[in-house]
Amino acid sequence: MLSKVVNVVEQVADAVLGIMGVRALTEEPAHTKRRLTDSVEIRRYGPRVAAETTVQGTDEQQARSDGFRVLARYIFGGNGAGEKVAMTAPVSQGAVAPAKGQQIAMTAPVATAVHDGGWTIRFFMPAKWTMETLPTPNDSRVRLVEVPAESVAAIRFTGSRDSDAVAAKTAELLNTLAVNGIETAGEPVSWFYDPPWTVPFRRRNEVVVPIAE
Repeated sequence: MLSKVVNVVEQVADAVLGIMGVRALTEEPAHTKRRLTDSVEIRRYGPRVAAETTVQGTDEQQARSDGFRVLARYIFGGNGAGEKVAMTAPVSQGAVAPAKGQQIAMTAPVATAVHDGGWTIRFFMPAKWTMETLPTPNDSRVRLVEVPAESVAAIRFTGSRDSDAVAAKTAELLNTLAVNGIETAGEPVSWFYDPPWTVPFRRRNEVVVPIAE
């Protein structure tokens, strides 16, 4: 009973902190970084594991919302493990996991990318999980994938996360890379570090593109 109370308190605290974009309790994938310009970073990420789903036939913002809900059900216990495990960080959306199924800590960022006419929404799993230890999703729309090590260029912005804002930052990022003679090695994706209720000026949003080694 006490552990449940502590878990709820932690989740509520995380939700309150999220209003102001405080992410102290949310794990991020480990990486190294260096500054390319005042607005663009070059980062190197190691191999990661992610849960992802693809949403078809909808616009960017609606896809993000629909995909988020599908993946959230998985990390909140919609899996076949049949037991609850200790958390390394609270779930950032403040929901209480159901009694059955493992509850998996959310990490930032949530990534979205265009895929086969739709959108792929991806949650990166906490570092302690592997493909072998992650519980099997109950929902067939959720895929567990290994993300290889990669170098990326990232540009950060706050405020709106609508398609116009993302498109503008994508153009700025690609132009900066071209000016600096850096070759891309994949398609741009959008990363969002904060929940929808974070005040806009405190949000951390990014457009990220893989680059040649």
